[in-house]
Amino acid sequence: MRILFCILFAGSVASGIRAEEKPRPVIYQLLVRTFGNTNETRKTNGTLEENGCGKFANITPAALKSIKELGFTHVWLTGVLEQASGTKWPSIPADDPDILKGVAGSPYAIRDYFDVSPDYALEPEKRMDEFKALLARCKVQGLRVLIDFVPNHVARSYESDVRDDISFGKGDKRHVFFERDNSFFYLDKSHPGDGPPLVLPNARHPGCDGVFQAEERHGLVTGNNVISWAPALGDWYETVKLNYGHDFTAGRNTSHLPGPDAAPADVPKTWRIMDEVLAHWQAMGVDGFRCDMAHMIPMEFWHWAVKRCHTRDPAVFICAEAYDNDPAKLTDGHVLDALLSAGFDAVYDDPSYDLLAGLFKADKWANDLDKLTFTGERFHKSIRYSENHDEVRLANGSEWGGHGMQVGKPVSAVLFAMGRGPVMLYNGQEVGEPANGAEGFGGDDARTSIFDYWSMPEFTKWVNDGKFDGGKLSDEQNFLREWYGKLIRTTQAEAFTKGEFYGLNHPNNDNPAFGRVGDESASGHWLYAFLRHDSKSGQSFLVVANFHGTETLTNVKIRIPQDIRKFLGRGETEIWRFWDKLDSEWAGTASLESLENEGLSLPDLRPCSAFILEIGRESP
Repeated sequence: MRILFCILFAGSVASGIRAEEKPRPVIYQLLVRTFGNTNETRKTNGTLEENGCGKFANITPAALKSIKELGFTHVWLTGVLEQASGTKWPSIPADDPDILKGVAGSPYAIRDYFDVSPDYALEPEKRMDEFKALLARCKVQGLRVLIDFVPNHVARSYESDVRDDISFGKGDKRHVFFERDNSFFYLDKSHPGDGPPLVLPNARHPGCDGVFQAEERHGLVTGNNVISWAPALGDWYETVKLNYGHDFTAGRNTSHLPGPDAAPADVPKTWRIMDEVLAHWQAMGVDGFRCDMAHMIPMEFWHWAVKRCHTRDPAVFICAEAYDNDPAKLTDGHVLDALLSAGFDAVYDDPSYDLLAGLFKADKWANDLDKLTFTGERFHKSIRYSENHDEVRLANGSEWGGHGMQVGKPVSAVLFAMGRGPVMLYNGQEVGEPANGAEGFGGDDARTSIFDYWSMPEFTKWVNDGKFDGGKLSDEQNFLREWYGKLIRTTQAEAFTKGEFYGLNHPNNDNPAFGRVGDESASGHWLYAFLRHDSKSGQSFLVVANFHGTETLTNVKIRIPQDIRKFLGRGETEIWRFWDKLDSEWAGTASLESLENEGLSLPDLRPCSAFILEIGRESP
C-alpha cells in the first residue's frame, strides 16, 4: 500500500510546473442574448419582438461591478459575433430558415467575423460603437474581455460586409472537393445524398422547404465533416467546414503545412483571413479568445496564429475548447497536449467534468478522479467548469441526480480547487438557473438555449429590473451566490494558483471512516479529498467534498500519511489547526500521531457539501 501510494504521490508532484506571472483567470461566461433579457414571455420558438433579447447596454456598470466583486477577472462575452439569424434588420436581411437552428440562430454559425450581432444593439446601425462602449465598461471594472473565435466553420450564408475584400469563398475553385487555397470543401455528384441540389433536414419545420438556393449546384461539407448532399438533423447542417490547406479525408498528418514563422504570403488563404480576424479584435481591445472546437484545426495553424497573437499582445489569453476523444481531431497524439504545445494558455478539462457527471448516472466513483491528476503540464493548464452553454444545468431536476442547485457545491469546489489553471462559471449557475422546459430548437434538453430568444427565469430575479442586486432571489439563491464568491476568492490563494496537488483518496481507500455508505467495503465512492500546498508561501489547504445527494457522512476521519506531512514541511512536534473558508464556522486541531493513525475527525458532511480547510499550526 505505502509503496504504491508513494509512486502516485511522486507522480503528482513531478507533474506540476510553477505558475507563470500571468494571474489565474477566473472567467464569467456571459451569454449576451440572455444575460440582460428580463422579458418574461418565454414563448417557445418566439421571435425577438415576443421574447426579447439581451443588449450590450444591459451589461451595465452595476452588473459588471457585481461580477467583479464576486471574484472574477475575465468576462467571456459569448456569441457577440454577427451570426446567421431569422431576424431582419435594416440593411441586414433575415436568413433562410432552412439554414438556421432556432429562430435566433446559433452563435456558432458566424455570418461576418468582423462584425457583431445587430440583435444586441439598441441602435443596430451603431452596434459596433455599442460593443466598444461595453468593452470600455469592462475595463473600468478591471475585467478582461474574451470573445469567441470559431475557426472550424461558418454559416452557410457567410458574407462579410466589413471586409468584403477577404470574404470566405471569393475566388474558390468550386469544381474540386479540395484545393489548398479554397475556403470550403465542395461536393460533387459522386458524394452521398443523391445531389445536387443540397437538401437540408428541417423541411418539416415552419417556413422551411429543405432547399437553400445558394447551394443548389455547389454543395458544401458541413461543419462536422459530413460529406453529403443530405445532412441529417443531428449534423451541424447550419454550418460549413473551412479549409486550412489540409484535406481532412486524407488523415491526420498535417506536417506538409507551413511552420510557425512562415510569412503570410506563404500560408493557405484561410490562415491569412483568420489572422486578420484575430488582429481586428485585438486592435479593438479584446483581451483574449475562447477557440471553438480547436482540435479540428491543424496544429500547424495554431502554432502560427497563436504566435502572431502573442506578438501583437504578449498578455493575450487564448484557451481551447477541445476533446481528445473526437475522431475528427487532427493529431495522433493527445490533442490537449498538442494544443498547449502550440501556445494555448489553457484547454478544456472535459474528462474531469464527465467523470463527476458519471457519479450520478454512470456508476463512477470519486476515486476515479485520481487517474486524471497525473497528466503532466495539462493538469495545471486545464480550464475547469461545472457548467457552460454546451452542458446541462446543475439545478435541472432531471440531471446530476435531480439534487438541485446544491449539487454545484461539491462539484465546483473540487474542480475549482484541483489545479492552477483557469476556472469558469456560466451565467445563471450562481443562482441555480434550472433550464426547465422546452425553449425552442433544442427542446427540453436541460440547457439554456443558445438558439432561441429567451430569458432565464431565476437569473432575472438577480437582475431585478436592472439593479443587479438579487432583490428577487430567495434566501437560498442568495446564499448560493455568496458561496460561489467565497469559493472563487479562496481558490485565488497561492496554494491554489501556484501550489501542488496531493490526492488523499488512495491512502484512505482502506479507511472505513472515509465516508462509506451502506455496505460499501471500500472508501472513496462519494467522498473526495486532497491537499493543495505552495512551498514558497507556506500555504496549505485540505479540500473535502461529499457528492452524495441525500446521505450525510458522519464520523468521517481523513488519514494524512507521513510522506505528505514531510513534503508540506510540517515539524514532528506540531499540532495542526484546520478551519473552514466556505460556509461553516468549523475549526479543529489534530496531532501528528492522530493524523497518521486515526485521521482528522471532521464534523458531519451534509449532502452535496464541501469544506476548504486552511491548515495552520500552533504550539502543542
